[in-house]
Amino acid sequence: MSDAFDVIVIGAGPAGYPAAIRAGQNKLKVACVDEWKNMDGTYAFGGTCLNAGCIPSKALLESSELFQRAKDEFAIHGIRLGDVKLDLAAMQKRRASIVKTMTNGITALFKANGVVGIQGHGRLLPGNKVLITGADGSETTLEAKNVVLASGSTPIRLKTVPHDGKSIVDSWNALEFDAVPGRLGVIGAGVIGLELGSVWRRLGSEVTVLEAMEQFLPMVDQTLAKEAQRHFKKQGLDIKLGAKVLSATVKGAGAVTAAAAVDVVYSDAQGEHTLQVDKLVVAVGRRPFTDGLLADGTGVQLDQRGFIQVDEHCRTNAPNVWAVGDAVRGPMLAHKGKEEGVMVADLIAGQFGEVNYKVIPSVIYTAPEIAWVGQTEEQVKASGRAYKVGVFPFAASGRARAMEAGQGMAKIVSAKDDDEVLGVHVIGPMAGELIGEAVLAMEYSASTEDIQRTIHAHPTLSEAIHEAALAVDKKAIDSINR
Repeated sequence: MSDAFDVIVIGAGPAGYPAAIRAGQNKLKVACVDEWKNMDGTYAFGGTCLNAGCIPSKALLESSELFQRAKDEFAIHGIRLGDVKLDLAAMQKRRASIVKTMTNGITALFKANGVVGIQGHGRLLPGNKVLITGADGSETTLEAKNVVLASGSTPIRLKTVPHDGKSIVDSWNALEFDAVPGRLGVIGAGVIGLELGSVWRRLGSEVTVLEAMEQFLPMVDQTLAKEAQRHFKKQGLDIKLGAKVLSATVKGAGAVTAAAAVDVVYSDAQGEHTLQVDKLVVAVGRRPFTDGLLADGTGVQLDQRGFIQVDEHCRTNAPNVWAVGDAVRGPMLAHKGKEEGVMVADLIAGQFGEVNYKVIPSVIYTAPEIAWVGQTEEQVKASGRAYKVGVFPFAASGRARAMEAGQGMAKIVSAKDDDEVLGVHVIGPMAGELIGEAVLAMEYSASTEDIQRTIHAHPTLSEAIHEAALAVDKKAIDSINR
C-alpha cells in the first residue's frame, strides 16, 4: 500500500464513508481509516449508525411494532392468529443480519470506488500526516494532501450512574438484550430514549422514563410534543418530567447477576424518590468523539464542548484539514453528516459543494412517528415574524383510517407576508417518509400555495400535507368525506 494519498478520511461512519466514496468517484486517491470494533471483537465499517444506532434500532422498532400489532390490532382487521409468542433470539438474529449486510456493503462500495479501507485508530499529526495504530499495536504513518476528520460521537455517561454494561447500560447495550427486562428504566426522554423505551415496552417491559427537563421534547413543535406525550402515556410509557437522577446502584453485593436490580434515586418537585428496575438505560445524549484524534501541533481547534471548529464548508483552522458529522456543530444526524461528507469531497476535487442547514429533517421513529423540518411555531413566534398555521388530523384521512393509524396530524407554519413555508411538522403514520416532500418544497423556497396547487394522489397519507397547506388559508377539505 502506498503511503501517500489525495484524501485520508478518519472515520467510516455515515459522514466518513460517503466522503471517501465521493472522493473516489471524483478520481482522487483515497484511504478511509476506522477503529470501530463490535462486541465480539470484529472490526466493521459504518460507525455507530450502522452498527449500534440507526440501523439496528430501526430493525428492532419494526419487529417490535409488528409484534405489538399482531397482538393488539390484527383482530380488528379480521385476522386472528391465536396466541402470539415472542422469539427474541430470532428477532435479534434478524437485527444482526441486517447490520452485517449493511456494513459488508460499505466494504464492497469501497472496493468499487477505489477506496483503501483500513481498520485501526487514526490520529492526525502535523503536516497532514496520519498515524494508524492497528489492532496488534503496529504503527503506520500515511501522508495526504487533504484529511477529513469524521470521528463521530459517543454516548454521554453520567458520573453518578456507573456504567457496567449489564445492569446499567448505554444505547448500544440496550439493543443487545437477550431477554426482555421486566422493569426498564430509561434516563432521558429524547430521541434515543423514546425509541428504545418503545421497543422494550412493546415486547413486554414495564418502562419508566426519567427526564430532567420540565418540558417534553423541547426541540419539537409543542403541538406535536403534547400529542406525542398523550399517545406515549396511552401506550404505557411512564414519562416523568423534571426528574433529576441523583444516583443508581446495582444491588447484590456489587456483583452483576441475572437477578440483579438497580435502585435509581431521583428528585422532582415532590421530593426524592427511589425507582427499582432490572435494567437502566442511560440515554442523555452524545458528545463528539475526539479521543486520541489530534496530536499536538495540528492546528485543529476544539470549542468548549469538544466539537471540532469548522466554517460553513467544514474547513478547520488547519490548511487542507476538514471535519464533518457528529464531531462538528449542528444536529447529530446521519443524513446531515452524509451531506457534509459529500460536500467536502466535492470541494476538495474543485467542484461546487454546499449544505443547506435550514432544511435538515429530523425523525423520531416511535409509533406514531414524529418528523419535522424548519422552524417550530414557537421559534417563528419568538422571531417576531407574522405567521399563519394550518393543521390537518390523520383521523380525517381515509388512508390513515384504512391503516388503523388515524393518530396525529400534519402542521404547516407559513409566513403571512410572502406565504413562504417556514416549518412542517408531522406526527402520524410514516411521518419520516412524508417529511421528504416538505424538505423538497422548502429547498425550492416553496410557498404554501405551491403545496396547495400540487396534486396529491387519493387516498394517500401525503394528502395530509396538502390538506394542512389548504388549512393555512382555511380551505381544507375533509378527506374522509371526499
